[in-house]
Amino acid sequence: MEFPGITAGGGFAGTGGESSSFKYGYFNEIVDSVEMVLGNGDIITASDKENSDLFHGASGAVGSLGITTLLEIQLMQAKQYVKVTYYPTRSIPEAIAKIRAEIETPELDYVDGILYSKEHGVVVTGCLTDDIPDSAQVQRFSDADDPWYYLHVKEKTLGSLQPIAEYIPLSEYLFRYDRGGFWVGASAFEYFKVPFNHFTRRFLDDFLHTRMLYRALHASEQSRNYIVQDLALPFSTAEKFIDYTVDSFGIWPLWLCPLRQSRLPTLHPHFPETEADGQTLKPMLNVGLWGFGPAQHDKFVAKNLELERKLREFRGMKWLYAHTYYEEDEFWDLFDRRWYDGLRRKYKAESLPSVWHKVKVDPNAQKQAIDGPWGSWALQFWPLGGLWGIRKAIESGEYLTARNSTWKRRDGFSSSR
Repeated sequence: MEFPGITAGGGFAGTGGESSSFKYGYFNEIVDSVEMVLGNGDIITASDKENSDLFHGASGAVGSLGITTLLEIQLMQAKQYVKVTYYPTRSIPEAIAKIRAEIETPELDYVDGILYSKEHGVVVTGCLTDDIPDSAQVQRFSDADDPWYYLHVKEKTLGSLQPIAEYIPLSEYLFRYDRGGFWVGASAFEYFKVPFNHFTRRFLDDFLHTRMLYRALHASEQSRNYIVQDLALPFSTAEKFIDYTVDSFGIWPLWLCPLRQSRLPTLHPHFPETEADGQTLKPMLNVGLWGFGPAQHDKFVAKNLELERKLREFRGMKWLYAHTYYEEDEFWDLFDRRWYDGLRRKYKAESLPSVWHKVKVDPNAQKQAIDGPWGSWALQFWPLGGLWGIRKAIESGEYLTARNSTWKRRDGFSSSR
């Protein structure tokens, strides 16, 4: 949940994970109860004590068991800053091993990583704090003049082998990837053939927050040839899978995020391997793969099918927000269908689309759309699709939301220095 536009309901109904998920698990793990509207119109409450099977099953079911209308969530006392430490790594296996070691440190609140190349990665740890040294510089990322987070980390660590620490206001840390949408925003510069530098990023800042980027991506229909996948794997196979993505897709950077698993059965990514105690599920490592795929539709679909096959080969699972091409039998080989169908019968959800029907991409329908009405057909030609996407993003007014976000205020809680 690294973006300000992700809702609590979406985090519960989908799979919500971020840099504290190694410690707390997916977002649903901090939810105490939910109110849901069932397929027959009944309104019920679900929690660990009431309708507990629905409470557990609805998380990750993308609304296929009912519509979530109210959540009761756990809160913790906030602190003003996050002390982050950047650990440069010089190989993929070193980065993976460093993350695996750091998540065993109980004092840490946050762990994630960025792979810029095979030879340059950074593992980032964070600790909440109210105390910072008088000499410490506070780093921010929300203003148009501020650096994009991933570029800042890259520059700080490029020539270093030693850990580097700095302090970030809490809200700025939580939404540090908003400007640039991790690094997806760089693709817009590539698409429009615009120089990618501090001046152009500052000048175009309104267009480069997550809400605007994704509004433009979908309106332009460039999403039909853009890879946006989060892929969770056992730590033991993550290196080989990353080697495959590098060779097959050539997409950099990659995001690494350790995940504490939910109890089984579940619709979240999972792998039923336990620690030595025979009870605790081993953590998984998420790989964020986001970048241009093949421009030709048939090749794009084939590449996604290949990705799904390789992911299964390495015993991983994808998050279900993304393009999903599994046939129904393939999909249910990954999940416990008897458990899920039982919940649908018990809670009157059989009139609702199933989770597979909600996430499945129909390549033939996509192809027909491309070859169909002239408007959709025209969007595949540069730069018409991109310009249309910008127009629709502006019409949405999402840039005003980013401009006026109260979490960015520098005269309040997060800016005492």
